[in-house]
Amino acid sequence: MASQDWFDKDFYKVLGVDKDVPAADLKKVYRKLARKYHPDSNPGDAKAEATFKEISEAYAVLSDADQRAEYDQIRAMGSGARFSAGAPAGGQGSAGFEDVFSMFGQGRGGPRTQSAGNFDDFFANFEPSGFGSGRFGQTSGGYRGFGGPQRGSDVTARTTIDFLTATKGETISLAGEDGKPFKVRIPAGVSDGQKIRLRGRGSPSPDGGEPGDIVVQVAVRPHPVFVRDGLNLRVTVPVTFTEAALGATIEVPTLGGDPVKLRVAPGTPSGRVLRVKGRGVATTKGTGDLLAEVQVAVPSHLDEAAREALEKYQQVEPKENPRGDLMAKARG
Repeated sequence: MASQDWFDKDFYKVLGVDKDVPAADLKKVYRKLARKYHPDSNPGDAKAEATFKEISEAYAVLSDADQRAEYDQIRAMGSGARFSAGAPAGGQGSAGFEDVFSMFGQGRGGPRTQSAGNFDDFFANFEPSGFGSGRFGQTSGGYRGFGGPQRGSDVTARTTIDFLTATKGETISLAGEDGKPFKVRIPAGVSDGQKIRLRGRGSPSPDGGEPGDIVVQVAVRPHPVFVRDGLNLRVTVPVTFTEAALGATIEVPTLGGDPVKLRVAPGTPSGRVLRVKGRGVATTKGTGDLLAEVQVAVPSHLDEAAREALEKYQQVEPKENPRGDLMAKARG
């Protein structure tokens, strides 16, 4: 942007700040607006792109202390300093063509002789920092010269693994977008829906910035027996009525290993949980337990001898109402 346009551009208004805004607050406002209007956040939106350019140009000037001072001085001259309609030759206008050049000639090598060549040199002094080198249009990185180098895009991949792989961990191969395989280390204890990020292995930056990442979303197939509960594994273990009533030693399966033996105490009800230490999911953060929930299995068919035995037991069983406590609580 040539500096003569500064008479028509209100950079403070573009950024929505007061003229005396501190540099730190100015930076916060710019970052907020840049995120909102950046072309990456508004693909195909020409209006948002134009706004992004305006706020970037405004910030480039106002964030530089020297350029901001020069901008404020030029703006203070008002419309009388326009070069296209100066005061009559030899006259004393409110702020003529020579006044503007003489003001900014000091401190930059002294007063200049105003010629056609020096006219371009004058405006080159006001070239916004970060928008070119010498002449506007030579971008310095980022989206068309604004905001620094862009980070490459992330690449999303998906994989479905079995329950055992999710708990133990494994290195697997996946196909990339280009068809080439790449390896992914599945950590022990990964859960269904978890994402694994491979830093710097995504799409390259278009202008020399950092590459994006590969984000692998993991789906875990359910297991027919075990269920994850954090680092613990849960399993439901059926027992017979006599095992629950009289007590017994039973076998309980483990994930990917030999079964373990557990003691069921006499009078164990359905729902009681028996714990096997250290037989859950092992990760770098710790190791869970195996939680075996006892469920009393009721036989669906009885032969004549079994029926007679149960009927005799019914005659001598304790005369307790197992629902008595429930009813009392329900009544309040």
